[in-house]
Amino acid sequence: MGVDERNDAVGGVLPGTGSETGLPLVYLNPGQVLMTDKPTVVSTVLGSCVSVTMFYAVRSYGAICHGMLPDCNGRDCYKCVERLKYVECSVRHMAGHLERVGAGPGGLDVKLFGGAEVLPCGTKDRKRDSVGKQNIEAAYKILAKLGLTLSVEDTGGTQGRKIFFYPHTGDVYLRRLRRQCYD
Repeated sequence: MGVDERNDAVGGVLPGTGSETGLPLVYLNPGQVLMTDKPTVVSTVLGSCVSVTMFYAVRSYGAICHGMLPDCNGRDCYKCVERLKYVECSVRHMAGHLERVGAGPGGLDVKLFGGAEVLPCGTKDRKRDSVGKQNIEAAYKILAKLGLTLSVEDTGGTQGRKIFFYPHTGDVYLRRLRRQCYD
């Protein structure tokens, strides 16, 4: 399954996010990565941050990151204490771990979410891309460098997203968040 998009306005309940499933619900904070083969529901909220999910079907093993910033400015990802807050470093970390459990680039189902332009709400001339756009570009760049291809992508725009990832199946459910301006 790819992405099932649900709208908060209809009040629908996403499957597997309630206590009726018996699955643990884990909230992934910004700058964190979760990798597991245990039946779990991982939830995170994305604005300009991005999440990359990876699923290795042979072992029913999944990984998800919540990258806050594009890259660590040329530092060595493996020596950086805060490496998981960077898209480039967290994706490298997940891919390396999945390779150690037997997954090669062709055996991974990879999905990308987030990177919205949520701040500021007003229109202003910019000399640089928004953080969201930089995060998306960093994800594209590192995924290409690692030989990984996206099967699903829901990025950009002006709305945040809440995603629910099932690492043991690779399924992702997405809710769009209402845009609020505080100008």
